[in-house]
Amino acid sequence: MTDFDDDEKIAPLKPKGRRTTMLDRTLTVTGLLLAGASAFFPWYVFFNEDKFGINVAQGDRTRELPDWPARNVFSVSPLAMANKNPPEKKPELPIDPLTTATVSSIGKEDDKGIPAEDQPFPGKSSFRLLHVANGRALIEDNSGMYVVRVGSILPDESRLATLEERDGKWVIVTSKGDVYQRN
Repeated sequence: MTDFDDDEKIAPLKPKGRRTTMLDRTLTVTGLLLAGASAFFPWYVFFNEDKFGINVAQGDRTRELPDWPARNVFSVSPLAMANKNPPEKKPELPIDPLTTATVSSIGKEDDKGIPAEDQPFPGKSSFRLLHVANGRALIEDNSGMYVVRVGSILPDESRLATLEERDGKWVIVTSKGDVYQRN
């Protein structure tokens, strides 16, 4: 045993004094006052809306229209208006201002002298008649299947003229006179 185990007694800690408890009480009261003010402030704003609300300009609150003079009302589509200005004549540009933008005239006309824009599209549009029911026809081409009826536009840019049954097989006749038969 050592000689200081039982010989010395340790004194209990003393409170630092009245100053510490006073500071604690002050902070507690301040916190309670702030909490009370925070709880009361929204109610104060609610009951005093004229001090905190948005100011709206006061106006006449009657339901009657003002006595203004009548005005003409026009509703004209801009597409219906005619342009009364003479058309501008723009100066002609040189034929090819850039040397890289040249286009050859080869192929503009064929052997018969018909311009390429007026020539028919090469090859016939191939679509097949698959089924006919209830005045409608199911056709198929390379891009998909379509349900068409009399008057519908077909893949070859013609219209379906009639749906007929010939010799026990359904056929469709186009506005160009082409006949497509179900296989």
